Amino acid sequence: MRAVQITEFGGPEVLTMASLPDPVAGPGQVLITVDRAGINYADTHQVENSYLAPASLPLVPGGEVVGHTEDGRRVVALLNGGGYAEKAAAATHSTFDVPEGVSDGAALALVLQGTTAWHLLRTSARMIEGETVVVHAAAGGVGSLAVQLAKQWGAGRVIATASTEEKRAKALELGADVAVDGAPEGLKERLVEANGGKRVDIVLEMVGGPTFDASLAALGRFGRVITYGAASREAATPVVPAALMRGSKSVVGFWLADCFGVPGMIGEPLAELFALAEKGQLTAIVGGDYPMSDVAKAHNDIRSRRTVGKLVLDPRR
Repeated sequence: MRAVQITEFGGPEVLTMASLPDPVAGPGQVLITVDRAGINYADTHQVENSYLAPASLPLVPGGEVVGHTEDGRRVVALLNGGGYAEKAAAATHSTFDVPEGVSDGAALALVLQGTTAWHLLRTSARMIEGETVVVHAAAGGVGSLAVQLAKQWGAGRVIATASTEEKRAKALELGADVAVDGAPEGLKERLVEANGGKRVDIVLEMVGGPTFDASLAALGRFGRVITYGAASREAATPVVPAALMRGSKSVVGFWLADCFGVPGMIGEPLAELFALAEKGQLTAIVGGDYPMSDVAKAHNDIRSRRTVGKLVLDPRR
């Protein structure tokens, strides 16, 4: 089969096309013929071995695929790698049937970015109706879905941040009440101003570094920063416990992998998200459909923040 393999860690240049043996489904697994594979920012960390879970070589990246099983079911699956390929073996408990009204790209967006957004707001932030929610990178895969879910679930105000005017316009189109520049300098002040001069309740933060610092500084009483990434590859200022006590603030980490294998933590949110998508109440943006041979370009695009929504690879091209 055709696949993308890396034999050394580095940037997008180490992603190379290879011919590999087809995977074999073991006990508790299904073999999937891949129609599309998802591309995630976390993949760029995995390729350079800077992700939360250390990688070993050789490696076929890719954490989710959509395609067909040998018995003809159309499914989306979460993987522990191996998705950038024409075939993939997936655990049955991480494989989910895709409704007819949900496209391949939407299925990939919802199984990973959608369930992440769901858990950020429900499980980690425990959002209450009327609260102000800040969504960084609001035109991205997780952000674009989090904006919509926060609004549907009764957020008092959704403040989006994004790096360009075009992306901020997209966030407003998706339901954000206001959109501001996400650059770290002056960010705290822009967030407070966007909230009518009051500090904010919840920040969904995946940039890290100075953006994390500004997000924490913008919190009001009982405010929560949910950190789920470090796209800037910069270190934030260490959090001082006493600073959290003043204002009763919280910093909560989230990693979707901690939900894998826990009954219901993926399947139940995903069923809710699929239902919303089928009703037209949730839009999963597919921002790029790349031939697998252009995988290095896809990684360059996502690292440089030129993209919106979900990116996918077509293994047949």
